[in-house]
Amino acid sequence: MKNFNLIKSTIPIIMNQLLILIPVLPLLGFLVLSMAGKHLSKPVIAWIGAGVICMSAVLTLILAVKFFQSSTANPVYQVMIWQWMKVGSFSCSISLRVDALTLAFLFIVTFVGALIHIYSTAFMKQDRDYARFFASMNLFVCAMLLLVMADNLVLLYLGWEGVGLCSYLLIGFWYENPANCNAARKAFIVTRVGDTAMAIGLFLLFRELGTLNIPDILSSSPTYFEPGSTNINWIALLLLVGGMGKSAQLPLHTWLPDAMAGPSPVSALIHAATMVTAGVYLIARMHVVFQLSPVAMEATAIVGAVTLLVAGCSAMVQTDIKRVLAYSTISQIGYMFLALGVGAWSSGIFHFFTHAFFKALLFLAAGAVIESLHHEHNMFKMGGLKNKLPVVFWTFLIGAAALSALPLVSAGFYSKDQILWYAWSSVNGNPVLWSAALFGAFVTAFYTTRLMLVTFWGEMKTQVSSYPPKLMTIPLVVLAFFSITAGFIEWPHNLLHVQLFSHFVEIVMPAAVLKDVLPAEILFQSIAAVTTLLGLYTGYILYYRTPGLVPRMQQSPYLKDIRDFFFAGWGFDYLYDAILVKPYEWITRVNKSDLFDSVYNGIAQLNVRLTGYYLQHKMDRCAGMWRVY
Repeated sequence: MKNFNLIKSTIPIIMNQLLILIPVLPLLGFLVLSMAGKHLSKPVIAWIGAGVICMSAVLTLILAVKFFQSSTANPVYQVMIWQWMKVGSFSCSISLRVDALTLAFLFIVTFVGALIHIYSTAFMKQDRDYARFFASMNLFVCAMLLLVMADNLVLLYLGWEGVGLCSYLLIGFWYENPANCNAARKAFIVTRVGDTAMAIGLFLLFRELGTLNIPDILSSSPTYFEPGSTNINWIALLLLVGGMGKSAQLPLHTWLPDAMAGPSPVSALIHAATMVTAGVYLIARMHVVFQLSPVAMEATAIVGAVTLLVAGCSAMVQTDIKRVLAYSTISQIGYMFLALGVGAWSSGIFHFFTHAFFKALLFLAAGAVIESLHHEHNMFKMGGLKNKLPVVFWTFLIGAAALSALPLVSAGFYSKDQILWYAWSSVNGNPVLWSAALFGAFVTAFYTTRLMLVTFWGEMKTQVSSYPPKLMTIPLVVLAFFSITAGFIEWPHNLLHVQLFSHFVEIVMPAAVLKDVLPAEILFQSIAAVTTLLGLYTGYILYYRTPGLVPRMQQSPYLKDIRDFFFAGWGFDYLYDAILVKPYEWITRVNKSDLFDSVYNGIAQLNVRLTGYYLQHKMDRCAGMWRVY
């Protein structure tokens, strides 16, 4: 009995150590590789860079097993590492906390992140900055883990800024190309807009509640704030803007397509497991604050609906294989925002869960294609690859099926079907939001079919120069497996009573509230399935059965203008350039010689002249002494 009590008492200590090790291991990998990477061989770098993430993934699985074995209804593991700062009434600690929501994100960040790192060991093998790449990737994962495990919003904000810094380092990893540096700066600057809004929201939260500890905020907000009050509206809207910046939602989405300048594993990590899901996590974590603000909830749903349509239309006309997937990510994150906005919290997180598998798969498979074709990105210069790259083809096909939400056989169907249903049936849903999501499903199926057919069918336009090694294909196979099976843990209510994921997440988040009178759910599922199949068939007709039809359509000036408009991302970059960049440049030119600059320039010129007089005097004295000598 004493031994049993001793073991029972040591379990919390072991769990606390696991919590600490999960983010610390990637941090150690970053420190070792950044300081000693130049002196290590590439195999050692690979073992360290990928090994620490794999170890974090294993520890997360152990933590998950203990979590499910817990006898409490709402198991929570937490540990305070040290007191970070204490100023007056404000105190903040380095504290980690894991509940059901955190565990879902932890699993994706570590497990998918580990597969991406394993893939990277082969993909980046010829790069001279091998150590710098894995150091930055390790730090990226560490920052994301801090973000989702933080017990308070200050630590969360540290991780939030950490993923922003790492995105800058990795998007501009190949810094010799100025375009890559510009893309990195663009990502850093655009996301700063959202970060600034979020910081202001945190200041307002502290002013009202006197704390930034997440559990305290969630427990005290319902009793402190009046629902719909001005203060809570401002706080929720500012947090929403912060989430829009990191998750690339309109109008702060323009950085993400340009982020394709980074290596393909970076794109997979940003789009599937880390940065763009940070905004989704923030809104889900602060769901109590958002529920108190109907304005913010409605704004979240509208932002998601508009974003999924705008980004989907842009994806239809892109020619760069990675930019198609980039706009697709923006669109799919829009679905998550839509779900959160209508109060379908578990559905939004479930789509995040399935999306991580098939989007990481698609980006890694696209990277394998690009690497095999002399670094060719234009999918219209590919074609005929389904027999040349069979593993890449079949895994890409599975990922494409999940992205297009192929009914019943792909994970994407199960998560997207829930969002479509709640966009209509929840008390915050309406026919407009449902129609936007439904049309988005058609567009997604269309551009996914276009992507598959143009890349893998037809005539081969670029010869295969190399074939991906097993370290690149094994992660593809694993991700393909989960892109099919991950959806089976959450079936539609009317088809099968299996709702494992929603029951798990709803331990800490409320269930969706439905309207009193609703039509049959099977009707909406049938409409969604037919819409998806219609999108697939449209892509098949245009890009396989009648391939000459699209070039003829592009000869129409009207259709060409629409195509160019979509291709340019609806002109957002031109708009920002016109209303922000050029006026700022004009102001700087006008102010180049203002009063203050004249004063400072005068001081500088005076110092230059005095220095010149002094040096001349010294030289004259030396010349005189030399003549005497």
